[in-house]
Amino acid sequence: MTTEAPATVEVTARDLQGPGVVFCPNPKMPLWSTHPRVFIDVAAHGEGKCPYCGTLYRLKAGEAPRAH
Repeated sequence: MTTEAPATVEVTARDLQGPGVVFCPNPKMPLWSTHPRVFIDVAAHGEGKCPYCGTLYRLKAGEAPRAH
């Protein structure tokens, strides 16, 4: 049995919602791989990992979260 490594998704400041979060599963993920929606704080540390599928969301180099 082989397992795929979790994906890494680069996000831009425009992708961040509200207080600097993204949600997983994201709209580009196939329907069969869905799990409960979770919000992942990317703004605080520049990256965050989904506790369900392990996808790593990373703020693209040179991007800074927008100030509200």
